[in-house]
Amino acid sequence: MVNKITVVGAGNVGATTAQRIAEKELARTVVMVDVMEGIPQGKALDQWQSAPIEGFDSRVIGTNGYEETRDSDIVVITAGIARKPGMSRDDLLNTNAGIVKQVSEQIKSTSPNAILIVVSNPLDVMSYVAMKVTGFPRARVLGMAGVLDTARYRAFLAEALDVSVRDIQAMVLGGHGDTMVPLISYTSVSGIPITQLMPQAKLDAIVERTRGGGAEIVKHLKTGSAYYAPSSAAVQMCESIVLDQKRILPCAAWLEGEYGMSGLFLGVPCKLGRRGLEKIIEVELTRQERDALAKSADAVREPMAAVKL
Repeated sequence: MVNKITVVGAGNVGATTAQRIAEKELARTVVMVDVMEGIPQGKALDQWQSAPIEGFDSRVIGTNGYEETRDSDIVVITAGIARKPGMSRDDLLNTNAGIVKQVSEQIKSTSPNAILIVVSNPLDVMSYVAMKVTGFPRARVLGMAGVLDTARYRAFLAEALDVSVRDIQAMVLGGHGDTMVPLISYTSVSGIPITQLMPQAKLDAIVERTRGGGAEIVKHLKTGSAYYAPSSAAVQMCESIVLDQKRILPCAAWLEGEYGMSGLFLGVPCKLGRRGLEKIIEVELTRQERDALAKSADAVREPMAAVKL
């Protein structure tokens, strides 16, 4: 347990993230901050009143300012507008870049030693904005992408094979968008290569469904986007950091030569511990996977170059 974790944004993703952090007792105090007056206060009070039933002692508070967030150990940034049907993650670029910039300035002032987990979309670029504005080292700025994309991939595979999701081992790298790279060469079921259990055509269809996993949910909801799985993914990252678990999780990390790339956030296998990003794991990729990762990196660089800070 750490002293304080702040969640910026009290919408569906933020509120669900705060609730899960509290229920897991990852911090003594969980702070939700949002510009909408009354929303974080009301949701935090509601969550705190669930504590006697759910059995957690983490205190949940809501605020419209950043003074209550001071000296947070971890800050999860979910602030921004959500996708609407027909809207890509990159369509959110300019609006959310301005929001994340303002949030990052506040965090830099009030919690200069915090570890940041960015959830706002387009995620890879927003992670860049947060790191650029705060000046934090790469070990303390991470994007939540690969954990979510991998969860979707694993869920679809488990459904197709009629097996437990617990037995699906998989990893999705690259940008958080249509060019993400599910690593088929590292996908298995209790150690059995996925290619021995499923025809290539079916596997290809699942890969494509994974890439459009968020858009599929947006299409159903019509007025919102996913939040149960994204919040779970962010909290899994928090848990590995708080408990110093050294989990190897696919996260958006700032590359400095890894995989032959530099100067961008991209989903790669990361070891997460109490200091944040402790190591980027470089795995051997097939030629097809390397080419796909390079293509995904290009798709991240384009909107990154368009951001004005």
